[in-house]
Amino acid sequence: MPDDRRDPRDFGWLYGEGNDDPGAPEPTRVIPTRPRADKPPKLAPEPPRRSRPVAPVENFENDLHEPDIEPSRPRKSRLRRIWFWTKVALVLFLIYLIAVPMWAYGRIDRFNADPRADRPADQPGTTYLLVGSDSREGLTAKQRKQLGTGNAAGRRTDTMMLLHTGSGPATLISIPRDSLVPIPGHGTSKINAAYAWGGPKLLVQTVESNTGVRIDHVVEIGFGGFVKAVDAVGGIRVCTKTRLEDPLANLHMSKGCHDIDGAVALGYARSRHTQADGDLGRARHQREVVRKVGEKVKSPASVLLPWRYYGLADAGSTSLRVSEGAGPFALVNFALAMTNARSCAMPISDMVIHWDQRRAKQLMSIVAEDRTDDITKQLCTPNGLPLR
Repeated sequence: MPDDRRDPRDFGWLYGEGNDDPGAPEPTRVIPTRPRADKPPKLAPEPPRRSRPVAPVENFENDLHEPDIEPSRPRKSRLRRIWFWTKVALVLFLIYLIAVPMWAYGRIDRFNADPRADRPADQPGTTYLLVGSDSREGLTAKQRKQLGTGNAAGRRTDTMMLLHTGSGPATLISIPRDSLVPIPGHGTSKINAAYAWGGPKLLVQTVESNTGVRIDHVVEIGFGGFVKAVDAVGGIRVCTKTRLEDPLANLHMSKGCHDIDGAVALGYARSRHTQADGDLGRARHQREVVRKVGEKVKSPASVLLPWRYYGLADAGSTSLRVSEGAGPFALVNFALAMTNARSCAMPISDMVIHWDQRRAKQLMSIVAEDRTDDITKQLCTPNGLPLR
């Protein structure tokens, strides 16, 4: 096999070697070469970028103003957390609404009010006997001085009302505490003496024997509970046409309208010396306070404001005493009826105070038969006296 490799000197004629002619062209120079550096490694080609589809010409302007951007994950997570804690708050609030009344109901004192004597038969609807006791139990010496209650011991009935609920409108009827009626075993005397002589049993027997209405439950509230109930709703507004001054009830009110707290409301409801019609006027003030507290209790704020909701429950639990057999549903029914009950006074014939037998019997028959829709203005008057 022929060898093609030749000695570079065989190409001297190309580079002008051996040519001594002065006119000959300059020989070609051999330019030394540098060794070539290693070639850089070839990089993998980049993947082609996906171009965003070009919007049609007619939508180009909209794309500039409303870019198609998906919401970020942090924003979605924040909304989920807000919704989660909102649900937790609602559940806790519902538990609070249920737990507070149950806690309050468990603290209420109970007593036996069954007279164990001849009683009217069961009647339609439910009738409560509300007794406002003048008991000073639970009041400190400072509170007794502030409220003007004195230091009398024991329990007497400052207030008596019949509350009937049933198929017709709820009806609240005040019984003047000085009403002269027969008291079983004690002859004729003022009706509030029945409570002093025989407690709630004799009082229930006396009311039933004189009215023919069966008492289903007895609810007693003391001075302290009265004050707490008014304060729990943030006070009430009352208006008077004359100046009211009664040091015995610690009441000092000028003519006009006043926003009053529980302490002033107690004096307003207790005072008889500031009323031209004495105990009748006082009973009218008592029903007015009960009605205005009821109006504020049925306000949504009583449920939505936790401190008011708790305050009402605390006022009831610490100052109410109820007869045995009054369960939670009976007390809820009582509370709801007190917020919208029609207000009347027991019909009387004079200021002594004797009941008007004809009108009183007619009114009590309507209550016993659960026909409160049939109560007329002549039977339901502010002070019990007939309309003129």
